[in-house]
Amino acid sequence: MPDERPSAEGPATFREVFAQREFRAVFTAGALSWVGDYVAKAAVTLLVYQQTRSVALSAAAFAVSYLPWLLGGPLLAALAERHPYRRVMVACDVIRMVLMLLIALPDLPVPALLGLLFAATLANPPSQAAKSALLPQILAGDRLVVGLSLNASIGQAAQVVGYLLGTVVASIDPTVALLFNAATFGLSALLVRVGVRERQATMTSAHRSHLLRETGQGFQIVFGTPVLRAIAVLVFSALLFSIIPEGLAAAWANKGSHGGMDAGTAQAVIMAANPVGYILGGLLVSRLFGPTRRLTLMRPLAVFSPLVLVPALFDPPPLVVALLAALCGFAVAGMMPMANGLFVQALPDGFRARAFGVMATGVQVIQGFAVLATGLLAERFSIPVVVGVWSAAGVLLMTIAALRWPDKQTVDDAIARAAAANAEPTPDPGGTAVGATPTGAHLRPADGPRRHAVT
Repeated sequence: MPDERPSAEGPATFREVFAQREFRAVFTAGALSWVGDYVAKAAVTLLVYQQTRSVALSAAAFAVSYLPWLLGGPLLAALAERHPYRRVMVACDVIRMVLMLLIALPDLPVPALLGLLFAATLANPPSQAAKSALLPQILAGDRLVVGLSLNASIGQAAQVVGYLLGTVVASIDPTVALLFNAATFGLSALLVRVGVRERQATMTSAHRSHLLRETGQGFQIVFGTPVLRAIAVLVFSALLFSIIPEGLAAAWANKGSHGGMDAGTAQAVIMAANPVGYILGGLLVSRLFGPTRRLTLMRPLAVFSPLVLVPALFDPPPLVVALLAALCGFAVAGMMPMANGLFVQALPDGFRARAFGVMATGVQVIQGFAVLATGLLAERFSIPVVVGVWSAAGVLLMTIAALRWPDKQTVDDAIARAAAANAEPTPDPGGTAVGATPTGAHLRPADGPRRHAVT
């Protein structure tokens, strides 16, 4: 197992990361499927509206992709732990390709369309969990952090490109957009199958327990381990505030001053700002600063992310709102790859997919709650006041989270125990090996000399 601790050396370069053949395959496959997904979202939303003229059903078609994460994301992600990650990714892509081809069938009733779409999205949690767990097996050291940054940035770029392309293609023929999505899944499966080597599953059949128990262990390792819990709090808190301008953009653009723009343009500018800032932040911070400096910047950037939105109190024009949202996205992207890299290092091999499921579900719930809560508040108070006060509360929350961050020795010790546990598995009383085949026995925050592994 390679040493994945942040080093004091200069940052890894994009060239070094892309020199890894397996990373190129995973990166390209992910970009293809993401673009295809966003194209399909735009197409399905329009297709349902054309057939029903119902805004509610059209919105349901858009929202259905989030349901698997909310209803059973950690459980579905736990499935990825039981099988080789490459096999999980390929199988999920093939399943989604077939279902998208079925959705593209002409004159499909709306209930059947929504049912097939939901079935296709059930493959998202295990596929993304397997991908998240596979990356640390491909990249080591600072290359992993840079790779995570590149992966996050391409996800944001795919969202912008996919929605724009999807809107254009769907307005001509939604079926073409759905077929395009099916093709991207097929290409993604081929790239992963050819470009990624097969590895054994981190959890063998001999060490499986009940799937619900395995899922619960994912929650226990994340929230029962001090270092992982601190990272989770920091990430969740950052996303609790950064999503607000995007989530309230439509109402904000229509109720506020437009600064010479029409409402539609103002909405588009505000919504696009955070992803653009995220892309720039992820690429520039990971490229310009070394691992040690990025680690030092992580907590200040976390506090800065809600702080930069506080001036919304003064009801600025849309371009200024967009600038604030972009700066917020920049700050979140600057801290996120380092936080993700530390999180990966703080996990046993056999917990990576499940922990990803816990975190991804948390992200969906946190962001949905934030938009819903601020939307309800905006029914009573003005949007600038809601965003400004909400963000000011975020500054306080992020400051507390930053001050409660584990000290360097605690983090270093956790990483050292992780590396040792994964390199030399030791039997536990239940007959399994720490760091190789996880059980609930070594999920406690501390259990004497043989504390749980944390890679």
